[in-house]
Amino acid sequence: MTPSPASPTRLRIGLFGGATGPTDGGAGDAVSSLVDAAMAAEAEGFPSFWTSQIFTVDALTALALAGARTSTIELGTAVVPIHPRHPHALAQQALTVNAAVGGRLALGIGLSHQIVVESMWGLSFERPYTYMCQYLDALLPLLHDQAVATEGDMVTVRAQVQLPGAPAPAVLLAALGERMLRLAGERTAGTITWMTGPSTLRDHIVPTITSAAEGAGRPAPRVIAGFAVCVTDDAAAARSSAAETFAVYGQLPSYRAMLDREGAAGPADVAIVGDEKEVAARFEELEAAGVTDLGVAAFGSDEDRARTRAFLRERLT
Repeated sequence: MTPSPASPTRLRIGLFGGATGPTDGGAGDAVSSLVDAAMAAEAEGFPSFWTSQIFTVDALTALALAGARTSTIELGTAVVPIHPRHPHALAQQALTVNAAVGGRLALGIGLSHQIVVESMWGLSFERPYTYMCQYLDALLPLLHDQAVATEGDMVTVRAQVQLPGAPAPAVLLAALGERMLRLAGERTAGTITWMTGPSTLRDHIVPTITSAAEGAGRPAPRVIAGFAVCVTDDAAAARSSAAETFAVYGQLPSYRAMLDREGAAGPADVAIVGDEKEVAARFEELEAAGVTDLGVAAFGSDEDRARTRAFLRERLT
């Protein structure tokens, strides 16, 4: 089916991509696939490419490699969990990567989830909000070539990153709850969301972070909303696929809280599914809600993915 014409939008449409699990070709194939995906995104005109830090390739290392093969596209992490990474180590890595990619890195960070931090990494998830506050106390000045001497009861840093001339990447904080959103607005460039529906973005995410940024005298924050998207004529099959593919996110407490706020039974209910006209209407709804950037994770059959990609390219012109 030939997609219908689509009008341009102010909503920046980026791609959520990269390796999310094992591949038949092993580690080298996973890394090269991510680099290829970033190169293809730039060649097709997408303004940004985002990759997650889960249990496969290291996101920042892979983006450094992608940066060597690209020249204009923004490269972002969505997101790097902070608990396994001392803020000095993360600042060193992020500054090195940003220097290597010519200042195109967007550093998305987050808390991950209690089950991951405690059960997988054997670390404490106690007082996550306070931990993030103290982590930012160290990370943000380190990224701006400042010596740090923080003495928190959870995070202590006495160090400096000596990398003169390395540009500081914009920091984005994955935030869903009110306190974390206010922290993101007051201290970072914005937030990155996932499994969060349009009503929740409109009534909770955008106004909370925007108010906090205004109160702190900061510029309007970026709101990068990640969505699973499938342009298709078989919406029922696509939603069934989404329910299976993204099932785990409906079981994690932070995402479950956002789905409940939206009145969604599960991840399939917040996926963007339908033909070109229906998906365009959903994009317009997100733009009206105050979303600045849309991070698209295309899913579905090979045919549906190709159709989705073609639709997205039309929205860029």
